[in-house]
Amino acid sequence: MKNIAVYCGASTGNDEIYKIGAQKLGHWIVSNNYGLTYGGGRFGLMGAVANSVLAEDGFVHGIITKELADRELSHNQLTKLDIVPDMSQRKQAMLDDSVANIALPGGPGTLEEISEAFSWTIIGDSTNPCIFYNINHYYDELASFFDSMTNQGFMETRTRKTLLFSDSLTEIGQFIQSYTPPTMRSYNK
Repeated sequence: MKNIAVYCGASTGNDEIYKIGAQKLGHWIVSNNYGLTYGGGRFGLMGAVANSVLAEDGFVHGIITKELADRELSHNQLTKLDIVPDMSQRKQAMLDDSVANIALPGGPGTLEEISEAFSWTIIGDSTNPCIFYNINHYYDELASFFDSMTNQGFMETRTRKTLLFSDSLTEIGQFIQSYTPPTMRSYNK
């Protein structure tokens, strides 16, 4: 089975729209014959997306650090749960177990994980598409910042086009299906 890695917060935010969006993403994952790979937690948007996949008899692979598992934050009804020593190994395992990366709204950890995944595609260490599921315009300012990186010469236009910000699951599905990783940047010596 091909899995989608979903990065998201252990909180739900202060608007019900984020939890509803996580549930819609879970439904979309199952209805498009994907499994879910995520951080293994039971709270917040993590729990919402996992529970929505499980409710439809979908496959859910949680990957959680030992520290977080020791704090009893793991979801205990997953199809598969791996406990890894640290966040670096968790991030690598999530990339290795997926064909695409989607960020739901979240905090610094969510942003850090999806940003690292995208930077790995830029340098050629990953071929997975990276997507910000832009529920309620949550990531609008970040999308503008990536545009600014491009306008200021810190990212090539063709690379920027390989990163999607969208609130449409139909568009996200089409992006995954037609995705081509960014080409390696050439440097003038």
